[in-house]
Amino acid sequence: MNIIQERNADQLTLKIEGRIDTKTAPELDQVLQGALEGVKKLVFDLEETAYISSAGLRVLLIAQKQMNKQGEMSVIHANGDLMEIFEVTGFTDILVFE
Repeated sequence: MNIIQERNADQLTLKIEGRIDTKTAPELDQVLQGALEGVKKLVFDLEETAYISSAGLRVLLIAQKQMNKQGEMSVIHANGDLMEIFEVTGFTDILVFE
């Protein structure tokens, strides 16, 4: 997995390349812990994301809870396979998709 961070004023976009799974989710969690201070809008760009596991979903849920306190969060460019995972797990009712 590769994480590309783009900061623009109080917006942070994280472009995730590869898989968010049990091995890589802790890395994403660590990046988020160090990057959310002062962020009002967090965007996950999943255009290059091939797969997300329950461990990855957990990281997104934790990020959503944090952003509910300080701003907003959205997911963009999720492909059909990812959207199916989000739908089956009920995450389409929790997260904002653009």
